[in-house]
Amino acid sequence: MRFTIDPGASDPPYEQLRTQVVEAVRDGRLAVGAKLPTVRALAEEIGLAVNTVAKAYRALEADAVIETRGRNGTFVAEHGDPAERRLQRAAADYAALARRLGVEASEARAIVDAALG
Repeated sequence: MRFTIDPGASDPPYEQLRTQVVEAVRDGRLAVGAKLPTVRALAEEIGLAVNTVAKAYRALEADAVIETRGRNGTFVAEHGDPAERRLQRAAADYAALARRLGVEASEARAIVDAALG
């Protein structure tokens, strides 16, 4: 996932980043359980101060969009009702299995579509 900051935008950079992460989670570009870059790595990648990225991550964590698991890193949190969360976990597990097996995303989707009948 690639994030970009518009220095001429009216929203401050941390809010631009926060909004982009929320939108990526909402539209499925960032799946539940997806690991986010470290604060330092992301700051370097998009040219922001470490504290700016940390502020965005704190806001996202306060909104339960992401969760930090200590030294393991920062991940997209589960969200929605319990049934939706179970499906999100199952989808994340399925996607991880498909990647490990070398199955293309389109083929993995076709398998799910066939299973849903």
